[in-house]
Amino acid sequence: MIKEDTVSHNVLFLGTEFGLWISADGGQRWAQYKGTDFPAAPVDDMVVQTRESDLVVATHGRGIWIVDDISPLRALAPEVMVKEATLLPGRPSIQYFDVGGGWPEGDETFHGRSRPADAQITYYQKGRHIFGDLKIEIFDQDGKLVDTVSGSKHRGLNRAGWGMHVKPPAVAPAASALFEAAQGPRALPGTYTVKLTKGDHTYTEQLDVAMDPRAKYSLEERKAQFDLSMKVYKELEHMTYAVDAIQGVRDAANARAAKLAQAKVPEKDPLLKQLLQLAADCDALRSKIVATKEGGMITGEERIRELLGQLYGAVTGYDGKPTDYQVARTESLGHELEDVVVDFQKLTQKYLPGVNTGLKKKKLDAITVLAEGDWQKKQAESSAAAGAGMRAVEGQMRERD
Repeated sequence: MIKEDTVSHNVLFLGTEFGLWISADGGQRWAQYKGTDFPAAPVDDMVVQTRESDLVVATHGRGIWIVDDISPLRALAPEVMVKEATLLPGRPSIQYFDVGGGWPEGDETFHGRSRPADAQITYYQKGRHIFGDLKIEIFDQDGKLVDTVSGSKHRGLNRAGWGMHVKPPAVAPAASALFEAAQGPRALPGTYTVKLTKGDHTYTEQLDVAMDPRAKYSLEERKAQFDLSMKVYKELEHMTYAVDAIQGVRDAANARAAKLAQAKVPEKDPLLKQLLQLAADCDALRSKIVATKEGGMITGEERIRELLGQLYGAVTGYDGKPTDYQVARTESLGHELEDVVVDFQKLTQKYLPGVNTGLKKKKLDAITVLAEGDWQKKQAESSAAAGAGMRAVEGQMRERD
């Protein structure tokens, strides 16, 4: 069985006893389709869904399969296929609602994979990628890097998925996990730039992100939600920096105190007493930000971290206009956090000059306060390293597949 694309007459689909084959040049050359675990099963029927540009394939005994968005195949002209690599245009990526419809059909429930929730990035490689870097980056309208996704090294057509989210915020560890902040805010609808780096060469293509057509809110209301999400996001990261800075001073004070104890300095030594008091005061400030006991909702020990996490989850959980309460709550928690930060600054200004003078006399390292700019730089480096590691692991998994 052979079917012709409804837009490009050069794109042909051939159903055989051993799977699906595709041609982008009018049948001169064919390639077997192996995407998403597609089986090498007999293909009994096919239809091109005109509105969505999807290919619906009926197999013998293996169910119905949908090849999402075949529009990139239409761009595979002969002059494109001789290139070493290129990004291919696709249809707009829609940020569909994540909803469930219940089970009104009883025992006739349909079981199948949901449509992709990610933006599909399609690219072509003339040959298998062997040397150099291979990465895919997404930039916003201002040229700011939004996210990096992993790609495949296989030759031919490849696809990578971008979840259309900003990377998750950094969250200070505590007695309980903060599941509400496990995901970054949903990116705004608009036009993004995809950059494929393959060795020493780069390729770019535009990616359009659109709202769910069922949305009852406007783009302006969607932007208000994103702006507030990012404001809470920044408060979460500012909070995490504050906790890291407080813990850094606390741990340094305890470490210097331990060295003095090893040197058998008397317990009444002024420097030792100052170090222990500094560590204790830092712990007290930290406990104002993060819960130190499990089950905070039960024990009532919910601190700024937990409250900010709940607010973040509420704002990011709905793409429409945030409530007045959510806006006011963001301001309130921001002020609470800043009060603790100011108290920490006063604490270090009170203790560190005298403590560091005493440490210098005993030939011990001074205690310094981590600057927020340095913390942000370290986070960026850590995120980049983690992303590179994840891409390497995913690449190895694809190679095994």
